[in-house]
Amino acid sequence: MSRPAGNTRLKAARLAAGYASQQALADALGVGVRQVRRWESDAPPWPQPGIAQALTRILGQDLESLGFSPPGGVQPDRARRAVPSATAAVVGPAAVPRRAVTMQPATVAQDFEAVTRSHRRLYWSVAPATLHPAALAHAALGCALLPETAGQTRQLIAAALAETYLLAGRIEFFDLRDADRAQQTLLRALQAAGEADAPLLGAAILAHTAFIPGWAGDREAAVERMVAARTYARRGPASAELLAWLDAVEAECETRCGHTRSALHLIGHAESVLEAGSEHEIPEWLDWFSPVRLAAFKGNTQLKAGHLPQARTTLLGVLDQLDPSEEKQATVVLGDLAAVEAATGDPNAACAFALRALDQLERTWYAMGMDRVREVRRTLAPHQHERCVHELDDRLYGWTTTVSALSR
Repeated sequence: MSRPAGNTRLKAARLAAGYASQQALADALGVGVRQVRRWESDAPPWPQPGIAQALTRILGQDLESLGFSPPGGVQPDRARRAVPSATAAVVGPAAVPRRAVTMQPATVAQDFEAVTRSHRRLYWSVAPATLHPAALAHAALGCALLPETAGQTRQLIAAALAETYLLAGRIEFFDLRDADRAQQTLLRALQAAGEADAPLLGAAILAHTAFIPGWAGDREAAVERMVAARTYARRGPASAELLAWLDAVEAECETRCGHTRSALHLIGHAESVLEAGSEHEIPEWLDWFSPVRLAAFKGNTQLKAGHLPQARTTLLGVLDQLDPSEEKQATVVLGDLAAVEAATGDPNAACAFALRALDQLERTWYAMGMDRVREVRRTLAPHQHERCVHELDDRLYGWTTTVSALSR
């Protein structure tokens, strides 16, 4: 498969920043759309200083990371740079000099992919603060390998690099709760997916970028990114599971923006898509979604919509069906069940579920799970003098839990 034509790095940065069209970016910069088309061509001209400053400011990367080559070729000081530290700022393909590594063996792509797959599996059992620097170090290696390879080998490395950045971005957003850093890492992931010409992986990355404005209550930005994600998915072929997950992501964004009716409609559509199925293969990297995960989305939306009996039934079913290895998801479901009982006025039942969530969090930390428990505790303020709430506070603010929460 040939590499996609044009400046894919700039296009990826534009989409990740929420500019769904070339015209939208042109309007933001005060230039003509023809200029943006030239920048996204195979030979993008170096922008004028004033426009260059605005372009790097709104897209969050320097010009070379956006796919531009300096007039006169590569600058000498840049050619002498060492490979950036993976634990410092997020590095991308454009940040690594050529000839950073020697000629690669024929198995380099398979070897690099093998580590990517291992990191994907380790996410479910290794502490995020431990896995995160390892993933970034692997990404730095991929950035060094990419300019030294060509053809199918380059494409395979770029795809694995995109997945590695996606994993790092997921950890930053869901586990470390650093949305700004996650945005930049996901942008690197999208640029690598462009290098690989991997539209389905691009769709998954764009959908993850929608979580960021969605959780902040910016519905318009979330919807724009989901439109881009669905556009990439149509270039597929996309499996039923991927299409259903896109519905679930948009449903969560709608829920957090207060549009629960739209969210429930999207979840219903996702259920129909899964039931109908498809002949297309599920991407190997889509290991964060399943019918039971969709039901977990549904239970949370029913909770937020005030459909408490339905939410309780849905979430108890999820808890019963979850695989024992899905410990992170279990903390979220237990937190949602605690919220259901708190909303129905049963503090004892709410505290019982919250304590079970804390038990799980001591074994497997997950920031989203702890957020759910804290949300429940805030809703229990009218019952704060009851014994069950005191017991919850003793656990919630015990030495181990407090130190663990503050250290992440």
